[in-house]
Amino acid sequence: MRFLHTSDWHLGRSFHRVSLLDAQAAFLDHLVAVVAERGVEAVLVAGDVYDRAVPPLAAVELFDRALHRLGALGVPVVMISGNHDSARRLGVGAGLLDRAGVHLRTDPAGVGEPVLLRDTAGDVACYGLPYLEPALVREEFATPRGGHTAVLSAAMDRVRADLAARPAGTRSVVLAHAFVTGGEASDSERDITVGGVASVPAGVFAGVDYVALGHLHGCQTLAERVRYSGSPLAYSFSEASHRKSTWLVDLDAAGGITAERVAAPVPRALARLRGRLADLLADPALTPHEAAWVEATLTDAARPHEPMARLAERFPHVVSLAFAPDPADGTGDAAASYAARLRGRDDREIAEDFVAHVRPGTAATADERAVLHAAFDAVRAADAREEKAR
Repeated sequence: MRFLHTSDWHLGRSFHRVSLLDAQAAFLDHLVAVVAERGVEAVLVAGDVYDRAVPPLAAVELFDRALHRLGALGVPVVMISGNHDSARRLGVGAGLLDRAGVHLRTDPAGVGEPVLLRDTAGDVACYGLPYLEPALVREEFATPRGGHTAVLSAAMDRVRADLAARPAGTRSVVLAHAFVTGGEASDSERDITVGGVASVPAGVFAGVDYVALGHLHGCQTLAERVRYSGSPLAYSFSEASHRKSTWLVDLDAAGGITAERVAAPVPRALARLRGRLADLLADPALTPHEAAWVEATLTDAARPHEPMARLAERFPHVVSLAFAPDPADGTGDAAASYAARLRGRDDREIAEDFVAHVRPGTAATADERAVLHAAFDAVRAADAREEKAR
């Protein structure tokens, strides 16, 4: 059976306030074409269909058109909700859509109930594990303690129990939305850390033939049978080096896997430029970036006059501007912006640094770190409960 594994569409998302709807529409055109031209027998979408719980109407219409086009090809779609999606909203009408070959798996209680697909070699059981927020699903999985590893392990126990009861030779696929150990993150994924621990070991998914992961935006192979497709578009400049793609996966009669990356269309290249303003405006080597989306970091000792407007004359798609004066000019680290000093640090690290700052010479103790972590987890869980109740 041939699958197309994709995830993290984030329909409705912008790139530095520039709408990406046209680029997302172009990707979905590409996806439908790949399905038709490459003999794809099922499409796997591993979460984060939308960029937010209440997506704009244009994003919903884009999603609707894509499902109609895939339905017209007679190709089933198996889809789970991610941490950006509202599981309840995405799952509306799931029972009816099942009959049309669109299988939405958004309810944690259904993780052990597969979508059964069939080819000449027999059944393929596709299990959908939607994003499992530990604070909201502990009761369902009877895991009073622990974070993502605990709830995903419990969910996979249900998958393996169901699979064990099926005829010998039944092949298996799991869709999951999680941060798996060994994966490389970027700046554009929403933090799902619980208790200071975000990742789960790949061994949690042992016992199935293929694991189609979503959440991380870079296409990655964690093991032959465990892969991230990544997002189809770059959603931050940290993804400038990514080669966006989907996985075309062949599952043979014995459960063997072969996988091919299918490149996604690139609406506009990304470029990260750094240097003095005058140099950026004059350097002929930067000519290839004039059509790119540009992130410029200026190293001038003093802020130039109207730098964004001047950059835009050469780089009309410049969307991000930062200042990092060169220490060689005598400005030193003190001139670095507050945002630059915090870049790459999560909320917990910033809070711990604040404790050390206001209490010089004494870092946060283990007990204090535990209190800070618990407070952040409680806020995130409260946000998730509020969204679920909407």
